[in-house]
Amino acid sequence: MTGAPHAEIEPIARRCIPGRGAVRLQRVGTGLGSRTYRAERAGHAYALRLAPAAERGEGFDPRWEHAVRAVAGGAGLAPEVVHSDPVAGILVSRWVDGRSWDAVAVDDPGRIAAVAGLMRAIHALTPPQPARRVGVADWIAHYERALGGPATLVDAGDALRAAARRRLAVLARVDEGAAALCHSDLHALNLVETASGLVALDWEYAHVGDPFWDVVGWSCANDWTAATRAALLERYLGRAPSAREAARFAVVGWLYDYVGVLWSELFLRRAGDADAADVRARARRMIERLESAHEAPLVAEDRPFEAKY
Repeated sequence: MTGAPHAEIEPIARRCIPGRGAVRLQRVGTGLGSRTYRAERAGHAYALRLAPAAERGEGFDPRWEHAVRAVAGGAGLAPEVVHSDPVAGILVSRWVDGRSWDAVAVDDPGRIAAVAGLMRAIHALTPPQPARRVGVADWIAHYERALGGPATLVDAGDALRAAARRRLAVLARVDEGAAALCHSDLHALNLVETASGLVALDWEYAHVGDPFWDVVGWSCANDWTAATRAALLERYLGRAPSAREAARFAVVGWLYDYVGVLWSELFLRRAGDADAADVRARARRMIERLESAHEAPLVAEDRPFEAKY
């Protein structure tokens, strides 16, 4: 279905979109092995997400994702699902009307508090069982296997891979928070501000793991300064972080960017030129952050440490 024109999608849309009559389709998103369309029929709008088995990457689990969407949708944190066929990789949900945030909006203190509240609400959800448990090291291993070799985006690939291993070793020595359901792909394009609150879109990377993964992910996606990152962490925790929490936040943040570079490399190998420019530019910004960061701090058994990203 790669690059499929609308003529090939329309039979699926007519079968899965509620209502009768013609379906108007507009492609609005592309991921690794999936495409999202806005579908209009009988005066109503829907999001049609297609992830055919032949295009799914390793580790993609549509049954888990659809179950998560049902839980999050029931809590008002995701669009309501109206059709689910995980075997075929078809998911239809109601289109959410609202406001997307720009770079100015995401920095607003009130919106920082709002997104922190959204994260807490997501992390409080009871995950479907059996849960898809993914740690930071698992994400790195997943994309390195998918790439089958070094990421050519990374000029200093060996040095960054070694730095990632050191940070994983540090992370293993720091107490993590209780595992929680994570969205795992929070950025401005995946968030809609509605009259009743924030709604998160695109849950295909959802997993159970360290809740800081979502917090650092939002910070990294917005290219925030250390001060704004710290403000989000404090809002999320509802208090000032401990030294160990602040250090864990910094290490996980570095590793999140590293995973982002690996994802970008894989995306660019599969995407057409029309999709490549923004992803390549974003990858370069992440690489610059990774290369300019301090070495991973060490953790003594009885002494908290402080780390800078």
